[in-house]
Amino acid sequence: MRSNNGYLQCLNLHISGSVQGIGFRPFVYRLAKELELKGWVNNNAQGVAIAVEGDQQQLDLFVERLQSEKPARSQIQQITQEWCEPVHYQDFEIHESTDDASIKTAVILPDLATCDDCLRDIFNPKNRRYRYPFTNCTNCGTRYSIIKAVPYDRHNTTMHRFQMCNHCQAEYDQPLDRRFHAQPNACPKCGPHLEIWDRDGQVLGIGEQAFLTTVQAIREGKILAIKGLGGFQLVVDADNAEAIAKLRSRKHRPHKPFALMYPNLESIHQDCQVSTLEAQLLKSTEAPIVLLQKVNKRLKPLVSDNDYIGVMLPYTPLHHLLMTELQSPIVATSGNLSDEPICIDNQEAIASLGNIADLFLVHNRDIAQPVDDSVVRVIGDRPVILRRARGYAPSPINMSAPLAPQYWGETEYKKSPSIGRFRGLKILALGGHLKNTIALSINNSIILSQHIGDLETTKAFEHFQRIIKRLSEIYEFQPEAIACDAHPDYLSSQYARQLSQSLQIPLVPVQHHYAHALACMVDNQIVAPVLGIAWDGTGYGTDGTIWGGEFLKITDSEFARIAHLQPFPLLGGDKAAKEPRRVALGMLWEIFGDRLWDLQLPTLQSFTNAELRILKTLLTKPQHLPKTSSIGRLFDAVASLLDIYQITSFEGQAAIALEQICDTTIDDFYGMDVKNDGEIDWTNLMQSILEDIQNQTAIATITTKFHNSLVAVIVAIAKQIEIEKVMLTGGCFQNRYLTERAIKKLTQAGFQVYYHQNIPPNDGGIAAGQIMAALREIYY
Repeated sequence: MRSNNGYLQCLNLHISGSVQGIGFRPFVYRLAKELELKGWVNNNAQGVAIAVEGDQQQLDLFVERLQSEKPARSQIQQITQEWCEPVHYQDFEIHESTDDASIKTAVILPDLATCDDCLRDIFNPKNRRYRYPFTNCTNCGTRYSIIKAVPYDRHNTTMHRFQMCNHCQAEYDQPLDRRFHAQPNACPKCGPHLEIWDRDGQVLGIGEQAFLTTVQAIREGKILAIKGLGGFQLVVDADNAEAIAKLRSRKHRPHKPFALMYPNLESIHQDCQVSTLEAQLLKSTEAPIVLLQKVNKRLKPLVSDNDYIGVMLPYTPLHHLLMTELQSPIVATSGNLSDEPICIDNQEAIASLGNIADLFLVHNRDIAQPVDDSVVRVIGDRPVILRRARGYAPSPINMSAPLAPQYWGETEYKKSPSIGRFRGLKILALGGHLKNTIALSINNSIILSQHIGDLETTKAFEHFQRIIKRLSEIYEFQPEAIACDAHPDYLSSQYARQLSQSLQIPLVPVQHHYAHALACMVDNQIVAPVLGIAWDGTGYGTDGTIWGGEFLKITDSEFARIAHLQPFPLLGGDKAAKEPRRVALGMLWEIFGDRLWDLQLPTLQSFTNAELRILKTLLTKPQHLPKTSSIGRLFDAVASLLDIYQITSFEGQAAIALEQICDTTIDDFYGMDVKNDGEIDWTNLMQSILEDIQNQTAIATITTKFHNSLVAVIVAIAKQIEIEKVMLTGGCFQNRYLTERAIKKLTQAGFQVYYHQNIPPNDGGIAAGQIMAALREIYY
């Protein structure tokens, strides 16, 4: 009941969004006290609840300031209001949290980089947290990596085992203190501590001694396994070539670039080109790895032989202390074996990393959720998340806007009317095979998990299952439908089938590139019709072939493949993904047939005579060779023709090399014909490249013309289709030159161009797209 000005009235509010673990309740408390309002505030399993009493003018001002002055890290998704009879509260209080909701929708905040206030505490000799590596407050520190359940309270985290001392408890209980209800709150007296172990798990030092031993060991060129915020990192001195070579050898990582951590932004400027936006990203509370262009030759090729390098700043108190002591960059790479998940447990690290690390800096705060470092690249003057993990996951993604209006009506679902209305529909999406993430749909939000990785090993698959279990437990999530990739042989798809059968709920297989397109739609909050350009290395097509160079028309209810790269054979199937020379050989055979063997090309010369005899036999039996329309594989073929890479050791290696050779001053391109059936004929492109090679044209010119050709065909097909909104999605659009030129040329041609930002363009984003596809499939 709402009464007139001057009369006591009561207003109940419920706020959903990112409103837990960031000082929202103390903010509400201070605001209510300032406005002389009575009532209470608490956390619950769906957000924050407030009951407040005062006159109408006071309450209107309270609601207005609640939204305009909220804590910087908070995000309000929705505020519901209910006027009721006054209760005559005597004061304003912060009540204990409740978790009695049937659906848990409270947003779990990602882990946050150390704030400036806590840094001052750490480096102040008079502060009781001086040099304490687990310092935090409501504005920073661990969140997702320690949580077991919602609401976000200490007993629901891995900090429950640490009983706060009197000083910490007083901070925790004081609403005006910045550590009020900071769930990881601790100090050297009552909190976690460091230990340094040898390879046998023997303790060599505790606390400050362990830290100083670590610093000295890094200076001596040793490899350290350091337990961080969301898992172990392998660390060596970035200026020590011998130590880096040893790390590469032990980790079996011959070429893939390492990320570097620098002491401060000034030291990064000495080695890299840093834009204003890139600097903001480095210093942000998310503190991701940012891909920067190298400018200093002192950077060891052993760290990265690319023009771009992954760089980050310290983001935990331990990192800040370490970098302040060292005052030089370190290699800080994921603490795992190749194709295995990041280690989070001390004993697990000893077992898995014992043949890599010389020493182990561990602590006794358990990690509930493994979280790797996020990776971001600035493309087209905005950040694009390439790996979504620490700092970003599991922040929710709103999925209301990309759905057609009829999804919000009262119509029954066509295929499964028993499931219920859209807002209550709970879907579990299990992603793909590479760069796997999973996703949950809760009300009108998608919860996209942290980066899980490639499902190439037994341990990786077990890790994938654990993440499903942990996220489901946190939200008490029981899926009503399951979405997966349409590829029948993916482990994620096989697991989806088993799960759907055991739970007796619908299974929705989703075509890979359709999922990419829908992920881009939800990332940009746009509605159909849209032309989705989905380019990547591989994806199972509706015709049973391998897709990867697709133009998809997305309508309200379906999609159509309206153009694609002309398919070509893959010699060796999956093996071709690691051998560009095999891709090139298959394409050359399509052009030249038996005349191929007379060509003098690096591609042919990279094989032995015995290998060529086998490959000749395979090429004469094309019915046994898989075919692909992949733009990613086209990049590989060009890299082979130019003898840049014949064999690669990590995904995208050849394409990365081609991109960094590009010359932005060149506007020329090769012609590519589009047939009446929508097939893009690549034969003229390849023949033109071969002619330029024969004429000894500069490699930079060839690679640039190749990129420009791809953009030219994008624009040509967009003009034919005449859909105003054009999306760029898929792993190929991690390529900065390709994406920025496509944006420029499409914009000049009058199109609205959309590409990724918060959801990765690569396979790390398809789980979000699978959620959207399942809703469309179930509804229509």
